[in-house]
Amino acid sequence: MNKTKYYPLVYICSPFSGDVENNVIKAQKYSRYALDKGNIPIAPHLLFPQFMSDEKERRLAMHFNYVLLGKCEEVWVFGDNISPGMAEELKIAENRNMKIKYIKEVV
Repeated sequence: MNKTKYYPLVYICSPFSGDVENNVIKAQKYSRYALDKGNIPIAPHLLFPQFMSDEKERRLAMHFNYVLLGKCEEVWVFGDNISPGMAEELKIAENRNMKIKYIKEVV
């Protein structure tokens, strides 16, 4: 029987609002970085905006983010600035005593 490699879930915490187009590209890059490091990246801000209205359903989307956050082993924070949404995610991660890793730059 082949033994499948274990890939832990890591939550990708990075900005979305503001320069959305550029932030999506960065989040994709961060997700690839996590995958290359042997993890399964969970980046809800790449998923939910595809079919949920940011204005009308933001609170619901953030709730979904928190549910997914709880499934992850670690939170990886990317970039130099913490957006309000990221701050909420980090507060929840801290309250859950999750491991938080800060990554300044991904090449």
